[in-house]
Amino acid sequence: MPIWLEALVGIEIVFLRISPVYWGFGVPKGDGSAVVLVPGFMMNDLYLSELRAWLGRIGYKPYFSGIGWNAECPNLLIRQRLTETIQKACRATGRRVHLVGHSLGGVIARAAAAQMPESVASVITLASPFQGVAAHPSILRLSEWVRARIHKRHGGSVLPECYTSACTCNFLEAIVKDFPPSVGQTAVYTKSDGIVDWHVCKTGDLSIDREVSATHLGLIFSPIVYDLIGRRLAVAQEKNPLTSRSA
Repeated sequence: MPIWLEALVGIEIVFLRISPVYWGFGVPKGDGSAVVLVPGFMMNDLYLSELRAWLGRIGYKPYFSGIGWNAECPNLLIRQRLTETIQKACRATGRRVHLVGHSLGGVIARAAAAQMPESVASVITLASPFQGVAAHPSILRLSEWVRARIHKRHGGSVLPECYTSACTCNFLEAIVKDFPPSVGQTAVYTKSDGIVDWHVCKTGDLSIDREVSATHLGLIFSPIVYDLIGRRLAVAQEKNPLTSRSA
């Protein structure tokens, strides 16, 4: 879809504020489990504040990812920052945590879950291209700039193919291998996506994939998505009644 359609995110924010879902009406209540939010490409945790506050209102213990700007080697973001947040949330709640990632943040969330399934109960991805690199040309150009910055910043401490699909780091290996059966999955996608190709944002399993009507950016502010997140988190809890790390 044309990337200019992403400007409609403003309308989606308005609809969220007037929706009963925003105040928790009709949404299953949380059980105090931790939910870690992972931001998308070139974004930081702050734009997820609305979702974080909502999760707290419906009964979960939400956490920002702590990764800073998502413009860094994903392998380093997981190893040096996200893992610490997940472990902190596990210690605080005594349970496996849920991860919700937007766009590239969802790909990072899936990789983290694959690497530490003993700490993660479920993963919800929002327009996350975990099946391949397919995005608007302007986004691909920006990713090349980020890649150059990564190599300039880290030099030989990152692999030569870092930030490409040809990289052989733990991040890419975790994405391509079979997803842990003990970790619940939800893949949300929208055919109105102006940033990434929606075809690479789903698994092909109808029990996992969920199509919604929203823009790529608007997924973070859509009452339809909020309702879906609440219901899928509830399902994940039912399937994992013992969510302690020793379970």
